[in-house]
Amino acid sequence: MMNGKKRQQLRDKNRIVIKIGSSSLTHPESGDLNLLKIERLVRIICDLKGAGKEVILVSSGAIAAGRQALHCRKKPERLAQKQAFAAVGQARLMMVYQKLFAEYNQVAAQVLLTKDTMVHDVSRYNAQNTFDELLLLGAVPIVNENDTVSTSEIPLVDNFGDNDRLSAIVAALIGADLLILLSDIDGLYSDDPRKNKDAEFISLVPEITRELLDMGKAESGSDVGTGGMAAKLAAARIATDSGADMVIANGEHVEVIHEILDGREVGTLFMAHQNFDFDLMHYLSREY
Repeated sequence: MMNGKKRQQLRDKNRIVIKIGSSSLTHPESGDLNLLKIERLVRIICDLKGAGKEVILVSSGAIAAGRQALHCRKKPERLAQKQAFAAVGQARLMMVYQKLFAEYNQVAAQVLLTKDTMVHDVSRYNAQNTFDELLLLGAVPIVNENDTVSTSEIPLVDNFGDNDRLSAIVAALIGADLLILLSDIDGLYSDDPRKNKDAEFISLVPEITRELLDMGKAESGSDVGTGGMAAKLAAARIATDSGADMVIANGEHVEVIHEILDGREVGTLFMAHQNFDFDLMHYLSREY
């Protein structure tokens, strides 16, 4: 009963952060960008804006786009190689987004963040003002970590580590009331369903406990993604403590966004339980 009631309340969310991972944006066979899926995602975001909602997209895919442009099928292992792919791919990815959003008479704006941006008061304040102004102007901020200067191999003190946590930090920064994580999994399970067929699906999480955090495993089943369940649970803790509900859902079909906002029981819903002592710096200075 509580799950159904909470799901219906998602219809009224207004400021929404959507994170989509590399594995949801690329073809599994080649690792190339899935342009048809990106076009559907853009169309859905434009439709949400038409309904009066504010949408911020946190998009992975820069390194994958760089691999495609430079004709490299193998996932990069060296730090410098990742940075080079990101330098090529970020521009290519934004070119795709800007072209598609323009077809629906919308403007996409690139926002690249690093952890240094967020840990310093002045730059964090400026980033917040930039988001507010972009939304006021009707643009769609498209956010990514600046992978040319920070990658997932750099310790967490120097970077976000993945776009799951980055999206939660953005949600907290701008006062979003809903964060949607689109990934290659259906939601939260009691164990890894790829390894344990008896793993139970968890539809509703009223509160994030230490036991729940310990259940996460920092691993990913795709060749292009970086964020495992541990990162998603860390993101959930940041988002819910800041006052935002969060849903993890499978991004194989991006239409799941409409299902979530229609109040249907898809994915795992983490209920907001705003912590009035919430301090974003606390989450930026430690790992869960």
